[in-house]
Amino acid sequence: MYRKGLLIVGFAFLLTVSWRAVATQTAGLPTLEPQEGIFVTPVSGQPFSAAVTIEVKRELKDGSVWQRAATSLIARNSQGQIHNEAHAFVPLGLDRNSTLISVHIYDPQKRLNTFLNLNTHIARQSTLSREPSTAPPANWAQMDQRFRPSSNVQLGDLGTQTMEGFYVHGYRRTNTYEAQSTGTGRSIVVTDEYWYAEDIRLNLLEKHNDPRKGDFTTTVTQVNRTEPATELFVVPAGFKIVDVTPEN
Repeated sequence: MYRKGLLIVGFAFLLTVSWRAVATQTAGLPTLEPQEGIFVTPVSGQPFSAAVTIEVKRELKDGSVWQRAATSLIARNSQGQIHNEAHAFVPLGLDRNSTLISVHIYDPQKRLNTFLNLNTHIARQSTLSREPSTAPPANWAQMDQRFRPSSNVQLGDLGTQTMEGFYVHGYRRTNTYEAQSTGTGRSIVVTDEYWYAEDIRLNLLEKHNDPRKGDFTTTVTQVNRTEPATELFVVPAGFKIVDVTPEN
């Protein structure tokens, strides 16, 4: 994609990216895989915890609207270690918490990536060959200035505002796909929007619209800048640790 994006190859599954869910069809209805909603940058000296809510809206063939949501915990301690949860999606407005499916923990000092599977109680660990990006990898405005979009991509600056008490800067990318590449027989326009808080190196709002998959909105709320609990960044008792580091 672009230079810094390549640094996260070993940081697989970090993305979330929110709207980066797999949306498929089952018995005529979409299904969504649990996922992390926000890329938490592993930077030291900026501890916090927060709630992340992913909302998905999709219009079905019969004209009805299919909506789902999932709310998860994210955290980062003073050492730059991160905690990022993935919860199952539930119908929007349902008065119950969604099920915690997996947890991602990363230790930048050791470059140690850990994924906890809450169903199997297995912790898969791998040591990354490179450090991941210290800016969210989809944030084109925070990337190297050598990044140049293709002719079918338009980039826009949305200005600034305040969210959750943080100064944020918004950006939009519009990508037009020709009919022969969409699988729909017609050209489509896909838009991505993010609002970035430099103060904590985090996107507080992300939006993704793809006519084939629907609208995805990821929002960070309840930001607490005190030091998170230590147990969020360690493998819990009862988990079997499996080393999945690729051989050189």
